[in-house]
Amino acid sequence: MTELKKAKKPGGQDLEASGAPDRPTQGEAEEAVRTLIRWAGDNPNRDGLLGTPERVVRAYDEFFSGYNEDPMEMLQKTFSETEGYDEMVVLRDIDFHSHCEHHIVPIIGKAHVGYLPSERVVGISKLARVIETFARRLQIQEKLTAQIANTLEEVLQPKGVAVVIEAVHQCMTTRGVKKQGVSLVTSRMLGQFRDDAKTRREFLSIIGSPGNTIGH
Repeated sequence: MTELKKAKKPGGQDLEASGAPDRPTQGEAEEAVRTLIRWAGDNPNRDGLLGTPERVVRAYDEFFSGYNEDPMEMLQKTFSETEGYDEMVVLRDIDFHSHCEHHIVPIIGKAHVGYLPSERVVGISKLARVIETFARRLQIQEKLTAQIANTLEEVLQPKGVAVVIEAVHQCMTTRGVKKQGVSLVTSRMLGQFRDDAKTRREFLSIIGSPGNTIGH
């Protein structure tokens, strides 16, 4: 059985190098799952649960693969042959799945990203990959929104960046207050999107009204 990859902190650096504790082995992680199964009141040694610890750990490796990716590196390749294009670039309705850092339950939503290029543009798939990378970490939606916008601004240095995220949080729909049909909308506007109301309105008009499609 192979061990999990060494974890990395945001930006792609090893957790060990950042001073954080070493990542547990796969065996240690599986034993932790067995402990949680016992805590839930079941027997991890019964037939139906024998393979569960390994499956859960492998699922976690997929859910949180964003710790092994560097979103800034994804944006390094840009294109300058744009025939002078200087209007906003918008990628909308980008599905993502994340996990709440408070209860480790799913956050399911859509992200909308726009930027005003300053001479260079980036491949649109890279925008989606940046969102995916940050989403595949333990998150709160407010931080996720800021991380995406700040990274695009720092690397691309555009005239402005806009990010709107709308999502359903299962920590609210399946536990606690158990309120169904509720979505959270967050936004981060930088540069001209923050300073120019007309630019901001154009972006919001392009992406439509948040909250109409999540969970439906």
